[in-house]
Amino acid sequence: RPPMSILLIKHVDKLKKLILEVGAMVEKALQQAITAIQTRDIDLAKKVIEQDSDIDLKEIDVEEECLATLAMHQPVAHDLRFIVAVLKINRDLERIGDQAVNMAEQAIALAGHPQTIDVECLDLSEMGRLTQKMLKQSLQALVDLDPVNAQAVRLQDDRVDEIHRQAYATVEKLVREQPDQFPQLIAMLMTARQLERVADHAVNIGEDVIYLTRGQIVRHPGIREL
Repeated sequence: RPPMSILLIKHVDKLKKLILEVGAMVEKALQQAITAIQTRDIDLAKKVIEQDSDIDLKEIDVEEECLATLAMHQPVAHDLRFIVAVLKINRDLERIGDQAVNMAEQAIALAGHPQTIDVECLDLSEMGRLTQKMLKQSLQALVDLDPVNAQAVRLQDDRVDEIHRQAYATVEKLVREQPDQFPQLIAMLMTARQLERVADHAVNIGEDVIYLTRGQIVRHPGIREL
């Protein structure tokens, strides 16, 4: 690859730092939202909602830095792929932040009902563990520029999808058996849906790392390498 100018190297390093800061904020929000669901902690849920504006501001910082770097340096090849990947990953991270807010809102909704149905019946704890692991692993793959680790994230998504399908079937059954628990069951089902979406965004991040390191688009199998 051709040598980069010192200024471009500085911009790329700054982008790496910024995107990892967004990642750390989003990881924390997701962990807090899942804990708030499990413990029905209204204060923690409110904290997740309040912190979302910080994530949004940081996302804007990353986007502006990407656009400034593109405009100033007109990078090519690997450097261009890096900036494009960061732009896309930044968007996925912001969306995960939004899913964490949605989960926090479900935690507040659940707190208004007696805990007569355990989250374990829908495997939400396992789902929460898996999605957090996938997000952490996808961000580590970005740090290490490791396509193998990124691919491993993609392979875990099937299990999350399976739990989501099972949760839907369980809720359908419980709604018929315990119609008075409808609001609580729907909040739990919505939580499962949010977690499934988080896993999808983690997969997207992994796929962007593969694109960055190998120049290969794996989102649509069969498409030629760049």
